[in-house]
Amino acid sequence: MEWLTGVLTAEEYEVGRQILQRGVAAVYLVAFLSAVAQFPALLGEKGLTPVPVFLERAGRRAGPSLFHRHYSNRLLLIVAWSGALIAALLVLGLPQAGPPWVPLVAFLAIFWLYTSIVNVGQSFYGFGWESLLLEAGFIVAFLGSNEVAPPFLVLLMIRWLVFRLEFGAGMIKMRGDRSWRDLTALYYHHETQPMPNPASRFFHLLPKPLHRLEVAGNHVTQLVVPFLLFAPQPVAGFAALVMIVTQGWLVLSGNFAWLNTLTIVLAFGAVPDSFYAAVFPALDASGAYQPTPLYFTIVVVLAMLLLAYLSWPSLVNLFARHQLMNASFNRWHLGNAYGAFGSVTKVRYEVIVEGTLDDVGPGARWHEYEFKGKPGDPARMPRQFAPYHLRLDWMMWFLALGSEGGWFTPFLVKLLQADPLILKLLRVDPFDGARPRYVRARIFLYRFTTRQEKRETGLWWIREPQGVLVHPASLRADAS
Repeated sequence: MEWLTGVLTAEEYEVGRQILQRGVAAVYLVAFLSAVAQFPALLGEKGLTPVPVFLERAGRRAGPSLFHRHYSNRLLLIVAWSGALIAALLVLGLPQAGPPWVPLVAFLAIFWLYTSIVNVGQSFYGFGWESLLLEAGFIVAFLGSNEVAPPFLVLLMIRWLVFRLEFGAGMIKMRGDRSWRDLTALYYHHETQPMPNPASRFFHLLPKPLHRLEVAGNHVTQLVVPFLLFAPQPVAGFAALVMIVTQGWLVLSGNFAWLNTLTIVLAFGAVPDSFYAAVFPALDASGAYQPTPLYFTIVVVLAMLLLAYLSWPSLVNLFARHQLMNASFNRWHLGNAYGAFGSVTKVRYEVIVEGTLDDVGPGARWHEYEFKGKPGDPARMPRQFAPYHLRLDWMMWFLALGSEGGWFTPFLVKLLQADPLILKLLRVDPFDGARPRYVRARIFLYRFTTRQEKRETGLWWIREPQGVLVHPASLRADAS
């Protein structure tokens, strides 16, 4: 059977394997630390949408999870910290130093632990990059250890994942919004994206002809280049580098959690060692590999055949008239459909939450709650948070678009209660832990300042009030 293991190995991708294993593990580490910091407040026993209530309603329809038998914040923290520890070991490369089954078990462990979290995460975990991370972790699990050559079928499946991710995003744009087709989408996108970063205003103010060129380049990268991933080298490697540069551009211009970072990591799986040797002649990535055990080859082949089977619905979806965006076709989030920003909002609305210690009236002094990432204070420069995912801030963006999901009213109640877990997710609590008498939510129209406005005022944003989303509300019986 040596001919079988020989055909299925790819010795010229050792650097790519190291980037894939350590990079995907690093993103898992960020995801688990995010769960430690945010999950109890958002979804815990007394969270905005508590997991026990959700599981009582959804039951097994929620999907596989460790929490079906029991949920507690303590158990969640055990799961998240355990996942973070295993992910950190993989980043350091310790499991990869053993037999090929050791990193396999380690990756499948964090895949299972994070699946348990995602499947009870409801709207706070309803993002396409959650499924992308799960699928990436499952595939990378079969890359083996440093003892054996990287399995070719696994690298091929990584390319198929990147293809679905990029081509799916390209198709959803062409089908979803005329602004992508007439090349005007970036007239608006940098300003109206969910969470701008420090450079977003700079990108927004670039000349419109350059914006049109950006959109055209994006279409080539997402609709043409992905097919080249399956071409012989060096074509596939150059195609991957084009995607890496494009995704790096997106990292510079916005906060999209780990979507772009993970895509970059996955694209490196198509870059052969010869590319690195051409830049760093002293680099010798070749390894003295041992023969791949037959059991591991069989496991890899069976797992990749399973993934190919599970990917069929996503392949059909790519060419479907009513293409689904960020859809999972099975309970394990494998073989998913991907895509982002099929439509672009033309104006930016923000929900500003305020509280007061006074009675409602003309003399009431209202103070804003400030979030860590979403725009609020017009004088505050947007911050960089990606690849970390600020889940509450993202949901506030959807709220401004009219999608609530049942969490916002509980959020206002938590503010009235001065709930410490929720207040930790905010940048500024204007009452320093005291309970406000009333809270309200107002809607504002936001736009970036022009260069002249920035010089004259120092502001990053100009905002105009548009109305009231929630009128003053209180928990106190004596409130009038």
